[in-house]
Amino acid sequence: MPVKFNVHQAALVTLTLVLFLGTVYSVKNGTYLDTSDPLLTNLPHHLHKTDYFANKSNFLNVWFIKRAWGWTSFAFLFLWLTSPRHTQTLRRAFLWAVESLVWLAFTSWFFGPALFEQLTAASGGECTVFLPSGAFFAVPHEYCFTKSTLSALTHPSLFASPLLLPEDPWSTVPRLRRGHDVSGHVFLLTMSILFLADQLKPSLRAASWPAMHKWAVLSTTSLIAIWLFAIGTTSVYFHTPLEKFTGYLLGLAGYGLTLFF
Repeated sequence: MPVKFNVHQAALVTLTLVLFLGTVYSVKNGTYLDTSDPLLTNLPHHLHKTDYFANKSNFLNVWFIKRAWGWTSFAFLFLWLTSPRHTQTLRRAFLWAVESLVWLAFTSWFFGPALFEQLTAASGGECTVFLPSGAFFAVPHEYCFTKSTLSALTHPSLFASPLLLPEDPWSTVPRLRRGHDVSGHVFLLTMSILFLADQLKPSLRAASWPAMHKWAVLSTTSLIAIWLFAIGTTSVYFHTPLEKFTGYLLGLAGYGLTLFF
């Protein structure tokens, strides 16, 4: 029997509630880390010894969140390729391509630096070099935009003589800090959850499923659940409330582009 349950609206309400409650908890209990603060960014999370998901090397972050769009794309393609023929439309593949371009524009390239980098720089962000001693200093933005490797040997004019550098060969890639560091995790997870929930609708409306498609629906539903859990851990442990909120809004906007088609 076709299912009338609106999975898309349920996903939107659930992720909004998870993000809101996690953010409230983080403010009330002081669990979040301001990832744009150069004094804190190279330090372990202050709860990394007691809270497993406060450690950036946790399995969820390493194996899932850092590869989020890859997992989302795999789930979609599995779902689409095994769908009943009448729901296997080119329009759905086109929407996935649109979302992939949105992901690339925000995280990799947008007529130059990624949009996230441009937003951080425009809001007062500094391209910051961190020294092994713990000291740091700002350099021109172009070094962050090009992800240049810097050292006292390759760029001597950038390193003031009083700075204590190690005797051994040393180099680093500067990072954008300060400014408004939009939560890329919240952005991408929000867009992924809404996109996958939307792609489930043709399956839930179908009267019957091919055998392999049942596994595709299960895989997609499981991935949405993982992304919701990841939204929760991010909202509790990382970024300021405003950075998470703007990531959420941009995720909604990124998904919203598909509504034009």
